[in-house]
Amino acid sequence: MSAVLMYTTQVCPYCVRAKALLQQRGVTAIQEVRVDLDPAQRDHMMAITGRRTVPQIFIGDTHVGGCDDLIALDQKGGLLPLLQA
Repeated sequence: MSAVLMYTTQVCPYCVRAKALLQQRGVTAIQEVRVDLDPAQRDHMMAITGRRTVPQIFIGDTHVGGCDDLIALDQKGGLLPLLQA
């Protein structure tokens, strides 16, 4: 299964929802980077994604986007193949 990296903050309902969806799809480990604890990581996240909001989700080398992007990918049937790549 592909590695999942998620940029998050402590109190983020979209982060919680994204994690729950990934776990429903069989993801057992999510590498979380807390941008609220490390401003340098927020700067890095913004540099590589062009976005300021969390979560920002990477599956393997693919930037999926945020929670809404993850849900849309799942509804199109694209999430499981990406996780299994």
